[in-house]
Amino acid sequence: MKIVYIITDLSIGGAQMMLYQLLSRMSRERFTPVVVSLMDNGTVGDRIQALGIPVYTIGMNAGTPALSAMKQLIRLVRQLNPDIVQGWMYHANLAAQVASIFCEQKMPIVWCIQCSIYSLAFEKKLTAVIIRLCAYLSKLDTNVVHVSKISKIQHEALGYSKSNSCVIPNGVDTLLFTPSVEARVTVRAELGLPEQACLIGLMARYHAMKDQANFLKAAALVLKEHPDVHFILAGQGIDRQNQALYDLIQELGIYEQIDLLGERTDMPRLTAALDIASLSSSYGEGFPLAVGEAMSCGVPCVVTDIGDSAWMVDKTGRIVPPQNPEALANAWKELINLGAEGRFALGQAARNRAIAHFSLDSVVAQYEALYESVLARKLT
Repeated sequence: MKIVYIITDLSIGGAQMMLYQLLSRMSRERFTPVVVSLMDNGTVGDRIQALGIPVYTIGMNAGTPALSAMKQLIRLVRQLNPDIVQGWMYHANLAAQVASIFCEQKMPIVWCIQCSIYSLAFEKKLTAVIIRLCAYLSKLDTNVVHVSKISKIQHEALGYSKSNSCVIPNGVDTLLFTPSVEARVTVRAELGLPEQACLIGLMARYHAMKDQANFLKAAALVLKEHPDVHFILAGQGIDRQNQALYDLIQELGIYEQIDLLGERTDMPRLTAALDIASLSSSYGEGFPLAVGEAMSCGVPCVVTDIGDSAWMVDKTGRIVPPQNPEALANAWKELINLGAEGRFALGQAARNRAIAHFSLDSVVAQYEALYESVLARKLT
């Protein structure tokens, strides 16, 4: 079964990494995957090609869809002649739908919606238009995958079809993201910290929805009582060249206790080194992969109640309201005061929950079953 995956871009991000992980475990005896990026190849594109999977790029510029690029996509899909076209994120879902309309042979369309949608006001104008347009198109013969229960409810309230949608969570590679004493030691050595230093981290690209300012304001509150705690942030755009972050860190007076590590290729190691992992997002999250990865590493999490984060963490960590640095700081302080043994017990429970509910193999199996079902309906 040939499946063409159309994705908006292949930069480092949770949605992109989830596609990579799905492809890394998918049965190559049953499925032949091909990836098309509407923009460029990106870091994740290189990783996908290393799996022996073809990656094509259309070269669109962000926020400026071009008719010539759409024609190029249509020609490519016709040439590839897939059994199924899978869209991955809003813009790519729409592109997949439009491309299929202009193909001679009817082919099933599957969408993957990675975000929750608390308000269209949070979205860019073009994205908001695409979301509303896709609500109408979802009533066609389109199969919609939501990565979170909250996302499904929210999109159906906007008019997305209820009859042809399902929830398949993002999956965590529990063999890659594992507890590691070595990671704890080596990361602290890299940062010049004592081995027993308490380390709190946020692994997320720089974006308004991730609300790194919330994280930093909470860090400043914690440091008033726990001056030896250290904080790390890692992800695309998270470095000292980010003037907004740098200025806020200076304003809060926490320069010495914060490390901005930028985009990293050793996320399993960084994550496993943490005492506490956090998600400070204010909107938009569906099923945040970074939270699942931290849980798989045996790290207790403090998360804002956005998307399915609260369901993911359940009783293995703490859930706080978004945009509330005081609540975030107080939850961190609770886990700090538990001590190493208390956090270890929570971390063990978190890893067990990740394995039981969102391991990568179980998620890949759900996608494979969906594809088999979709193609079986087409053949009948």
